[in-house]
Amino acid sequence: MSAEAFLISPMKKFFFLALITCFVFSVAPAQELFTYMQPASNLPANSVAVKLSAQYLPHNYSSKTAQRYTPEVLFGLEKNYMMRAGVSFSNIDQNMSFESAKLYGQYRFFSADEVHKHLRMAVFYEAAYSRNNLAYNEINFGGDHTGVSAGLIATQLWNRFAVSATGSWNEVLHSARGNKGGENNFAFTAVNYALSTGYLVLPVEYKSYDQTNINVYAELLGSRIIGNVGEKYFLDLAPSIQAIFKSAGKLSLGYRFQLSGDVARYANDGFLISYEHLFLRSRKK
Repeated sequence: MSAEAFLISPMKKFFFLALITCFVFSVAPAQELFTYMQPASNLPANSVAVKLSAQYLPHNYSSKTAQRYTPEVLFGLEKNYMMRAGVSFSNIDQNMSFESAKLYGQYRFFSADEVHKHLRMAVFYEAAYSRNNLAYNEINFGGDHTGVSAGLIATQLWNRFAVSATGSWNEVLHSARGNKGGENNFAFTAVNYALSTGYLVLPVEYKSYDQTNINVYAELLGSRIIGNVGEKYFLDLAPSIQAIFKSAGKLSLGYRFQLSGDVARYANDGFLISYEHLFLRSRKK
């Protein structure tokens, strides 16, 4: 048995066992505050949140472990529309310094709410600017590329369990697109997709918003490159754990790693830690 098969088989078993376990238990309200992907639910209207994320990425081709720090501000502009803006600092392409800026908007166009159950759908867009040079074919607007993205999210909640599916079209905007050499060496278009699941572990008996919530997540994150470099892909698994304090502070810790793929990437795995704090009704109408 190959090393890759030895790795993937146990993780697949764990993933599907986690899904079955989540369906068995259902008593109290669940969370859908995924660590790596955004659900179709929006930030509450007239609210503001601040978030700081830190990523640690072991380089595939050297002993370097890169660091990336991303502060963001999120705005609940109205019931069905939210925005987020952020910048990143990293030492990926140079010494630690300003790396990128991005803007994200999300509009929820469908919501079917019941007691401890709902289905929501949203469309989103993202625009990003990055100072990094083109070097790898993983299209990432979290710091690596300048470009635009648009997509669709559908999120279903059942009591303690939530599942969400995301798909997006991504275009890198770079002068190399008009260069034959650049066209042969770098990817500029990709379809990204994700399946995210989350389960509320604690508290066992939900009594008040002051209780600390513990959520666990498993997210499948994939991408397929289209166009000049041929059709390539990768598929990652990202388990994570999250603590929510007084329904306002959210501390998340995740580890993302590649299950399979043939895309040239800076890192095939990495750790993520983030903290987000929500200020309800802090923005004037």
